[in-house]
Amino acid sequence: MTDEAADPPVEASAEPAEPAEPAEAAGPVALGVVRTPTGHAGVDAHLARLAAADHLAADGHVEVYEDVHRGLREALTALDAPPVPGPYENRS
Repeated sequence: MTDEAADPPVEASAEPAEPAEPAEAAGPVALGVVRTPTGHAGVDAHLARLAAADHLAADGHVEVYEDVHRGLREALTALDAPPVPGPYENRS
Protein backbone atom coordinates (compact mmCIF):
# COMPACT_ATOMS: atom_id res chain seq x y z
CA MET A 1 0.00 0.00 0.00
CA THR A 2 1.18 3.36 -0.83
CA ASP A 3 0.36 6.47 1.06
CA GLU A 4 -1.25 8.99 -1.18
CA ALA A 5 -0.98 12.62 -0.25
CA ALA A 6 -3.64 13.00 2.41
CA ASP A 7 -5.03 16.28 3.61
CA PRO A 8 -3.98 17.10 7.12
CA PRO A 9 -6.82 16.72 9.64
CA VAL A 10 -8.84 19.87 10.21
CA GLU A 11 -8.91 20.90 13.82
CA ALA A 12 -11.94 22.62 15.26
CA SER A 13 -11.04 25.98 16.63
CA ALA A 14 -11.57 26.52 20.33
CA GLU A 15 -13.19 29.90 19.72
CA PRO A 16 -16.60 30.04 18.04
CA ALA A 17 -16.68 31.86 14.76
CA GLU A 18 -17.89 35.43 15.11
CA PRO A 19 -21.29 36.04 13.53
CA ALA A 20 -21.38 38.29 10.55
CA GLU A 21 -22.00 41.93 11.31
CA PRO A 22 -25.76 42.59 11.25
CA ALA A 23 -26.91 44.80 8.46
CA GLU A 24 -28.02 48.27 9.41
CA ALA A 25 -31.47 48.09 10.96
CA ALA A 26 -34.12 48.94 8.43
CA GLY A 27 -36.76 51.43 9.42
CA PRO A 28 -40.49 50.87 9.10
CA VAL A 29 -41.60 50.03 5.59
CA ALA A 30 -45.09 50.64 4.26
CA LEU A 31 -46.94 47.45 3.39
CA GLY A 32 -48.62 49.06 0.41
CA VAL A 33 -52.11 47.89 1.36
CA VAL A 34 -54.66 49.55 -0.88
CA ARG A 35 -57.53 51.19 0.99
CA THR A 36 -60.57 51.42 -1.25
CA PRO A 37 -62.85 54.39 -0.48
CA THR A 38 -66.25 53.38 0.91
CA GLY A 39 -68.11 56.57 0.00
CA HIS A 40 -68.83 57.30 3.66
CA ALA A 41 -66.66 60.25 4.67
CA GLY A 42 -66.38 59.25 8.34
CA VAL A 43 -65.39 55.66 7.58
CA ASP A 44 -62.94 56.74 4.88
CA ALA A 45 -61.28 59.13 7.35
CA HIS A 46 -60.78 56.30 9.85
CA LEU A 47 -59.41 53.98 7.18
CA ALA A 48 -57.03 56.70 5.98
CA ARG A 49 -55.70 56.86 9.54
CA LEU A 50 -54.35 53.34 9.03
CA ALA A 51 -51.68 54.88 6.79
CA ALA A 52 -50.16 56.37 9.96
CA ALA A 53 -49.20 52.86 11.05
CA ASP A 54 -47.02 52.48 7.95
CA HIS A 55 -44.47 54.89 9.40
CA LEU A 56 -44.42 53.55 12.95
CA ALA A 57 -42.45 50.74 14.50
CA ALA A 58 -44.52 47.63 15.25
CA ASP A 59 -45.06 48.57 18.89
CA GLY A 60 -46.82 51.77 17.77
CA HIS A 61 -49.37 49.96 15.58
CA VAL A 62 -51.63 48.96 18.47
CA GLU A 63 -52.54 52.54 19.34
CA VAL A 64 -53.45 53.34 15.72
CA TYR A 65 -55.44 50.10 15.25
CA GLU A 66 -57.38 50.65 18.48
CA ASP A 67 -58.17 54.24 17.50
CA VAL A 68 -59.41 53.19 14.05
CA HIS A 69 -61.40 50.29 15.51
CA ARG A 70 -63.06 52.64 18.03
CA GLY A 71 -64.00 55.10 15.27
CA LEU A 72 -65.38 52.41 12.97
CA ARG A 73 -67.40 50.90 15.83
CA GLU A 74 -68.88 54.35 16.60
CA ALA A 75 -69.77 54.84 12.92
CA LEU A 76 -71.56 51.47 12.85
CA THR A 77 -73.38 52.21 16.10
CA ALA A 78 -74.57 55.52 14.67
CA LEU A 79 -76.24 53.64 11.82
CA ASP A 80 -78.46 51.83 14.34
CA ALA A 81 -79.47 55.01 16.19
CA PRO A 82 -83.02 56.21 15.58
CA PRO A 83 -83.23 59.39 13.50
CA VAL A 84 -83.48 62.60 15.47
CA PRO A 85 -86.77 64.38 14.75
CA GLY A 86 -86.52 67.72 12.99
CA PRO A 87 -87.76 70.91 14.67
CA TYR A 88 -91.24 70.66 13.08
CA GLU A 89 -91.66 66.90 13.48
CA ASN A 90 -92.58 66.96 17.15
CA ARG A 91 -95.94 65.30 16.80
CA SER A 92 -97.55 63.62 19.73
